[in-house]
Amino acid sequence: MKHTFTALTGALVLAAGVASAQQNIVVGHSLSPESHYGVGAQAFIDTLTELSGGEFTGSQAPAGQLGGERDMIEGLQIGSMDVVITSTGPLGNFVPEVYALDLPFLFRDYDHARKTLDGEIGQELLEKINENQLVGLAWTENGFRHVTNSQRPVRTPEDLEGLKLRTMENRVHMEAFSEMGASPTPMAFPELFTALQQGVVDGQENPVTVITASKFWEVQGHVSLTGHVYSPAVVLASPILMDGLTEEQRGWFYEAAKASAAATRAEVNRLEDAGVALLRENGMEVITDIDKAPFAALAEPAYAVYTDQYGTEMVDRIKAVE
Repeated sequence: MKHTFTALTGALVLAAGVASAQQNIVVGHSLSPESHYGVGAQAFIDTLTELSGGEFTGSQAPAGQLGGERDMIEGLQIGSMDVVITSTGPLGNFVPEVYALDLPFLFRDYDHARKTLDGEIGQELLEKINENQLVGLAWTENGFRHVTNSQRPVRTPEDLEGLKLRTMENRVHMEAFSEMGASPTPMAFPELFTALQQGVVDGQENPVTVITASKFWEVQGHVSLTGHVYSPAVVLASPILMDGLTEEQRGWFYEAAKASAAATRAEVNRLEDAGVALLRENGMEVITDIDKAPFAALAEPAYAVYTDQYGTEMVDRIKAVE
């Protein structure tokens, strides 16, 4: 009986040790669990759990539960956040070089954008992120951004005149919309729906993926498919977390981020195909017949916000990607 009790005690101690060794990784993001970010976050968690044999588990902190994107990025730097999926909009405040990705009318299409981020330029920018108390694990995406508003259909830059338009906390975006005639109003994403509902701002700009996930049709009547900016996103980790891992464990995180990016892009593809119909079904007027050239011409001065400081090399290299 004594031996049985000793064996049982040993087994319980071992089990407790295994349980305590498990580490739950929280993946924060600004959208709903059903969104493309939510799909990507779950793919990250599932892949990390599988690769680690359960050594790491995970959970989502969606819908800005832990703050806006800028707040979460700051949390990574001090170690209060583990992993964050974020747009590049606020990231430029920490890593100014990534502002190049937010220049208006820079990317021709999804193929151009994805090749750029998956290639040499994307890797260089991830390394820049790593120099700023952050760890860039992988590039993912939101999609091409479009304008919604509650006042009128937007077909020309003149239609933007005077519209209070929420933008990300990104000086390139703000400059572009100011030049195009709107009144840009930077605001953290968790505040946006209420601001639209209360008329604090007239409109906003986001990809179809975000417009549908956020059900902006409840507070916006018009969407114009301007495609003015390609919106990348990135999977970031805390350097404090990553520094405490073995080389093998760090490899699991990078592989999980790749799986997250692949799942997110697949969901973006699906939503791009189905999203416009969904917007119409929910009562939004969708404007598709837009001549982008006048918008692009007016937005050109926004390039100076980036190139005056960093030169034209990065912009020229991105444009040259085939």
